Amino acid sequence: MSDHLWGYKPTSGHTAGADLIGYSVEATDGSVGKVDKHSDEVGSAYLVVDTGVWIFGKDVLLPAGTIKAVDTENRTIFVDLTKDQIKDSPEFDKHKHTGDPGYHAQLDSYYTSHRLT
Repeated sequence: MSDHLWGYKPTSGHTAGADLIGYSVEATDGSVGKVDKHSDEVGSAYLVVDTGVWIFGKDVLLPAGTIKAVDTENRTIFVDLTKDQIKDSPEFDKHKHTGDPGYHAQLDSYYTSHRLT
């Protein structure tokens, strides 16, 4: 796995320990949902995003390295992915995949090939 994908970019504005639950998540082309869970764990930081009705109530796991910016004033997180890239990501089951290294490797491969920046 590439560590840079599983860590917050220094330029993202994220502060370690900040509670991101409930923040809106915006792709480059629109809203994708709200943060349901997040991790600051070094080398395995991520967001679990509840997409609501946008993709039929599914959750998605976004590695922290996909975050472009955190706007604490407006409680919004901007990611450097399109809605389709997020929608087409490997299927996520929060009961099985959150801490699964194999799933993280699958996501690493997928998101590394779709990076916009």
